[in-house]
Amino acid sequence: MKLHREGQGPITFASCIFLLCNGILYTLLSSRFWYLQVFILVLTTVLLGLVIFFFRIPKRNMQKKEDSILAPCDGTVVVIEEVEPDEYFSEKRLQVSVFMSVLNVHVNLNPIEGKVVYSRYHKGKNLVAWHPKSSTENERHSVVYQQADGKEVLAKQIAGALANRIVNYLEIGQLAEQTQEMGFIKFGSRVDVLLPLDCTVKVQLGEKVKGGITTLADWK
Repeated sequence: MKLHREGQGPITFASCIFLLCNGILYTLLSSRFWYLQVFILVLTTVLLGLVIFFFRIPKRNMQKKEDSILAPCDGTVVVIEEVEPDEYFSEKRLQVSVFMSVLNVHVNLNPIEGKVVYSRYHKGKNLVAWHPKSSTENERHSVVYQQADGKEVLAKQIAGALANRIVNYLEIGQLAEQTQEMGFIKFGSRVDVLLPLDCTVKVQLGEKVKGGITTLADWK
């Protein structure tokens, strides 16, 4: 298991806090308060471990599937419905949304292979990621992939109540490879995928999915 490069700053900061807290307590508290020293040591160790755990990149055998749209992240399917898009598309689309808790792997992956024809960051609120209005009102970054046959998919990274930064690595005009990194969202979030209505959805509400592994839908 590797650690994501986006974790360098947060892990360094958390490590400094860990050393500072325990160093101050060890220096200022007398030995008769050893139980408090132990408690703080255990607590800060757990918190530091959670920060490190959050930025993990597990080893996975991801295979490209030309006829499928793969999950862009780990998490739970919270929305499967027809929607009126708020950007780029003018016609109805099929939305499949995956909610990521703070315990999920937060690497975001390209759901299909295609040319990046649209990429836009939107400032916004920080509603909880499962809120119905988070797709259109929260801080978010949207990308549209266009396949060689003209079919298009929009992937929207959405910040949650705890997320403090959305990172997207794609640029307009580049060819994005399926299962490769699209970006990263720090500390709780969600990814919406907007598909053509004639796609066949392969997941159910409440289902746990894995980025780059689980098939969200198939092309018709």
